[in-house]
Amino acid sequence: MSESTVTIELRQQQDYRFDIHFSPDLPVLVGDEPPPLGSGQGPSPVQLLCAAVGNCLSDSLLFALRKFKQAPEPLRCVVRAEVGRNAENRLRVLRMDADLHLGVPAAALEHLDRVLASFEAYCTVTQSVGQGIAIHTRVWDATGRVLKG
Repeated sequence: MSESTVTIELRQQQDYRFDIHFSPDLPVLVGDEPPPLGSGQGPSPVQLLCAAVGNCLSDSLLFALRKFKQAPEPLRCVVRAEVGRNAENRLRVLRMDADLHLGVPAAALEHLDRVLASFEAYCTVTQSVGQGIAIHTRVWDATGRVLKG
């Protein structure tokens, strides 16, 4: 049973460049394929996928920490997508790696073990995409210590 429906509209500008309309209240985003297919005047669909996964993971981690009244800011997330050929020789996103960086040392945050054990399960986009693409998530604190992953 659906709880909500999200609708966006894409309008072709030229070749592989599209205006992406999210809602009347949000700015239009231009998406484009990189050369030689497109002209690279906006993020590619793979970059947008990476952004969606990274944004959702960051939101989920922040939400989970704030539930315990913790301040991990500023957060940073780097997402890499490995693009390659599948068995049918078609380009696909084969895997994704997401590195989340807390803005503070782990010692400054309470309940961190509990948060790290559960925050990914609440990430709508990552859990959905992860059903078809392997996503590996790591979390680092401000000192460079790997906390998860």
